[in-house]
Amino acid sequence: MHQDGTNIRRTGVREPDTRRGRTWHIVVPFSGRRVLAGIAACTLLGTVALASPASASPNNNTVKKLTKAVTVEGVFKHLDKFQAIAKANNGTRASGTPGYDASADYVAGLLKKAGYQVSRQQFDFAYYEDFGSSFAQVAPNPTTYVNGVDYELMSYSGSGVAEGQVVPVDLALTPPRDSSSGCEASDFAGVDIAGKIALMQRGTCAFGDKAANAEAAGAAGAIIMNQGNGTPEANSDRYDLYAGTLGEPVGIPTVAVSYGTGAQLAATAGLVLRIEADTTSEIRSTENVIAQTRQGRTDNVVMAGAHLDSVPEGAGYNDNGTGSAALLEVALQMAKVKPNNAVRFAWWGAEESGLIGSQYYVDSLTEKQVDDIALYLNFDMIGSPNYVFGVYDGDDSAQEGSGPGPQGSAQIEKVFEEFFASRKLPTVPADFSGRSDYGAFIDVDIPAGGLFTGAEGLKTAEEAALFGGLAGEAYDPCYHHACDSLTPVADGADAALYRALGKKYKLKGNVNVFALDVNADAVATAVLTFAYDTSAVNGVPGKTPGKGKGKDKHKGKPHGHKHGHKHCR
Repeated sequence: MHQDGTNIRRTGVREPDTRRGRTWHIVVPFSGRRVLAGIAACTLLGTVALASPASASPNNNTVKKLTKAVTVEGVFKHLDKFQAIAKANNGTRASGTPGYDASADYVAGLLKKAGYQVSRQQFDFAYYEDFGSSFAQVAPNPTTYVNGVDYELMSYSGSGVAEGQVVPVDLALTPPRDSSSGCEASDFAGVDIAGKIALMQRGTCAFGDKAANAEAAGAAGAIIMNQGNGTPEANSDRYDLYAGTLGEPVGIPTVAVSYGTGAQLAATAGLVLRIEADTTSEIRSTENVIAQTRQGRTDNVVMAGAHLDSVPEGAGYNDNGTGSAALLEVALQMAKVKPNNAVRFAWWGAEESGLIGSQYYVDSLTEKQVDDIALYLNFDMIGSPNYVFGVYDGDDSAQEGSGPGPQGSAQIEKVFEEFFASRKLPTVPADFSGRSDYGAFIDVDIPAGGLFTGAEGLKTAEEAALFGGLAGEAYDPCYHHACDSLTPVADGADAALYRALGKKYKLKGNVNVFALDVNADAVATAVLTFAYDTSAVNGVPGKTPGKGKGKDKHKGKPHGHKHGHKHCR
């Protein structure tokens, strides 16, 4: 799950804790975010020597048979392999590292052996590494701020030292705090900002736009305080310390602070601050792994994806080992199914660096290829230890966040909701916040849906009543940390907290076994359902085993509204 400041329901965004060591990230090359399709290298997979995958019976052609074949033990075999790969590669599977390359080899090798058409789409990107930072008040009250507690260095911050007076830029400190601070060059007109530090407020535009405008105006550094809209109780994610990404490198050191800290800084007369950041970037290569069934109509493709990369800090046992492993096991178990619609599975690279792999893939498609995709299913973090069963809110029934998905998304949501209802399990709506790989598909009007069990947000008392667990604690206390692993306590997790979670749930490492087991079946149910019939989503009839044969005429996808998800607002 990408952290970019565009928050999911009731959450705040947290960056990796740089106090435990240096961190590194990946971004699109500075020269532009969109990459030309012609640059993509999509090569067929060579032979990889691997053990045989679990047997995929040709009879796994009904939801009942497929969900029986997809076991949590089978999913954990892949998950544990990802952990072993990370352990052998400096503890990480981040894109641009040997750990990611080995993960891609493992996934692609099994899929090829199972009979899929496998391709590997390579792309270049700017690799970003953060070696550490500091933030301090020089005057009037010398204070050293603590990284991860008082501030966060924003991903893709510039390197160097910025020391100077703090200049507030178009802040909105009285309710409703509808801030557009720093979004326009005109915000800096008539402001003496040269060589000083710009204090801006979250809201309206991307963080990167704010920092770039401050840099263009001559600022030596930038601070982006949280917005403070809504109420602290209902909208803690807009008040608390957060971490976000600038999207691509800027030239000035840039940090994030909470709304309260920002308001305090704005009210301090004669304030002088110092920001130090040690960062670097270089061009590296990574890849997406794509596997498609050899049967099924290719003008009505069902896509299902999960990002394969971890953050540099850890193995990504939950984020997103769970989504990647469950999707892999589903693909292997339905390898001999003969779908009505071709199914295209995708394991995305560089998601944690700005959703780069999925965006690159969508950008590489022709208009016809886009139109030939019936829908996209996304599976990111589906085994959080303090889980909720989140289903992406296709119809925006919760009336929170980013609004509904493209036309047809509500029908995808309904398939998942009916699955959980059949198990007598509750769900909560998950907002299309722009924090995962569905964003690129939504932006080109492809219906989307999927599952999410929570990241760094805190479980509410109401959610604890529905799902058990610990209210007031994060859905995943090890989100984007080294302890997102098979051995969380040994890797730095709060031992007392994980003991308490262990009393509430059965955990394996940083994964809730029950949540992953149920969600793996939900993945299987949705993928197979749409492999046979997408008529509820886009009007294209299909054929489900045991049911009457539908007409085989492509009516074309109805088009809903376009979404312009812009990360980091």
